[in-house]
Amino acid sequence: MTRHHRGRRVRAGLAAATAGVILTSCGIGEGFEGEPELSEGDVTISFNWWGADARTQMTLEAIELFEEEYPNINVEPQYADWTGYWDRLATMTAAGEMPDVSQFDQLYLAAYAERGALLDLGRVSEFLDTSTLGDELLDSGRVRGDLYAVPTGGTANGIIINTSLFAEYGVELPDVETWTWDDLTRAAVELTEASDGEVHGISPFGSDSFSLTVWARQHGGQLFNDEGELVLDPEILASYWEQELAFIDSGASPSVAQLSETQGLPLDQGDLVTGKTAMGFIPAGQFNAFQAAAPDFDLRLADWPTNPETEEGYQYLKPSMYWATSSTTQHPAESALLIDFLVNDPRVGEIFGLDRGEPGNPEFREVIEPTLDESSRRALAFTNQITQEVGPTPPITPAGASDIEVLLGRYNQRVQFGDASPREAAEDLINELNDSIRAAS
Repeated sequence: MTRHHRGRRVRAGLAAATAGVILTSCGIGEGFEGEPELSEGDVTISFNWWGADARTQMTLEAIELFEEEYPNINVEPQYADWTGYWDRLATMTAAGEMPDVSQFDQLYLAAYAERGALLDLGRVSEFLDTSTLGDELLDSGRVRGDLYAVPTGGTANGIIINTSLFAEYGVELPDVETWTWDDLTRAAVELTEASDGEVHGISPFGSDSFSLTVWARQHGGQLFNDEGELVLDPEILASYWEQELAFIDSGASPSVAQLSETQGLPLDQGDLVTGKTAMGFIPAGQFNAFQAAAPDFDLRLADWPTNPETEEGYQYLKPSMYWATSSTTQHPAESALLIDFLVNDPRVGEIFGLDRGEPGNPEFREVIEPTLDESSRRALAFTNQITQEVGPTPPITPAGASDIEVLLGRYNQRVQFGDASPREAAEDLINELNDSIRAAS
C-alpha cells in the first residue's frame, strides 16, 4: 500500500469516528520510511497533554529543560482538560494533524494503535530507553505485542480508610494485612451503627473498570484477552454488583438514594472527603488528592480484603497515563528523544512529583521521596509494597470498548434501582460491549 493511500485511509476513518475512537487504516501513516535519524537543522515537534493548570506549568518547565538539552528542537505545547481532550485529538488525527507526542490513556490506546495512528516505538528504540521501567508496567503499553506507548507510572487499587472516624466512634479497625470481605463488611456496618447513620462505613464500587478488573482477578477472571476479545464471565460481573448491593442492604454503605445524590460530584465534595463515609475503593495514585482535600482527617491505604479462595496476584499496576508518538510524525527521532527525556531525566521526576501518578522509573521515586509530604509518602509506600505482589498486567481495553465506564455506570444504576437483576444487567452489558467491539473491528 502506498504512503498516499495509507494516510488517506487513516484520515477518512478518523473523520467518521466518535470522540477518541478510530475506524480504519493500516501501516504507520505518512510519517517516515526507513531508519529514523536526528535532523541536523532546527525542527519543531508538537506535544499534547491534558490536565489542570498546575500540570501545565510543570510540563512547560520540563519542556524548557528539554529545549536547553537539545537546542535545535523546539517543542510546541498543546493542552486541554480531559473532557475536551479526546474530541480534539480525534479531530486533529482525522485531519492528518495529530501531535507528534501525546499523553494517552489506556482506554483509547488500542483504538489508536490498531488503526495505524500511533508509531511502533520499537522503530525508534535507538533514541528511547525503556529499560528503567519494569516489564510488567512496560507491557501495559503494548498492543498485540508491539510497544506503542510508554507508561509514566502505575498505580494499584486500594481501600482508603478514614482512621479518624473509626477512632471517633470507637470502632476497631480489622487487621488490614489479613482481613476478609466479612471483616470489611462487619467493620463498615459497626461504624454506621455507632454513628447512628451519620457516617456510613464504606462507599461501594460498582461502576468503574479498575475496581471491576481487580474483582475479576480475585475470582480467577479478566475483562479482555490478548486478542482483544471480551472474556468477562457474566457470573463475575453479577457478583461484583451483588457485593455492592450487599453493602447497601446491610447499611455498610449509603442508600441508593444517597448514592445517587453524590454521583458525579467533584472529589472535594464526595462522601469520602466530607466524612460521610469512612472507606472506599480508589486508585492509590489519588490518595494524596483525597488527603489534601480532607486535611482534618487521618487517612491511610490498605490492600483489598481476601477470602481463602482468592486468586493470588489479583493486584496489578494500572498505568497512570502514557506517552505516545503519532505515526504521521515527520520527526520520529526527535519525538522519541522527548519521550526518553520525560521518562528518564531525574529533573523531570523532580518537577512532576506524583502529578502523573507514582513514577515507573525507580530513580524518579528516589529523587522525589525526600520532597514528599506524609500523605504522598504513604501513597508511594503502598504502591511499592503492592509492586512486590502484583500479577501479570491484564490486556488493555480493546478498540470498541472505550465506553466501558459509561456502560458500567448505566447498568449499575439499573441494578441499584432494581430495574434489572445483577445477572440480567451483566448479560446485557456484555452483549452491548461485544457488539461495540465487533463493530470497531
